[in-house]
Amino acid sequence: MNKNASFKEQVRRNLVALISLAIAVTSLGYNTWRNEASEYNRNQRLIAIELLSMVGEMNQAVLEAGYGPEESAGIHRRKGWAMAATINDLAMVAEGDVAPAANGLFETWKTEVVRLRDTAEKDEATANINAALERVRSATHDVFRSLE
Repeated sequence: MNKNASFKEQVRRNLVALISLAIAVTSLGYNTWRNEASEYNRNQRLIAIELLSMVGEMNQAVLEAGYGPEESAGIHRRKGWAMAATINDLAMVAEGDVAPAANGLFETWKTEVVRLRDTAEKDEATANINAALERVRSATHDVFRSLE
């Protein structure tokens, strides 16, 4: 190699290698970004599916606690506590309005669960809890819609 070759001449001689290097670095960057985006979307989908499953189970527990046999109503109210807490915990890692909706569900459950025992108030309590469950469900559906 000529030690007196100009920089321009060296670039011309190594142009293919420089282009290959640029393509390799760009491809590596894009691949890394795509993998991160795909992992994020998988995690959000998994959380959303689990949340929807828990919301469905809690809806059933609310109906059983309010309208099922009195002997099992206490069991369903305790299950409701566990489900409300789990939904609230899972929602912390979900995007969008899921976390505030889940927190609202937990607070609604906290105030309305005692009213499920009262025959005169159980319809209103059930409606309030179901409305809070629907807010979580709707916010979770929004997460699905926002994913790439």
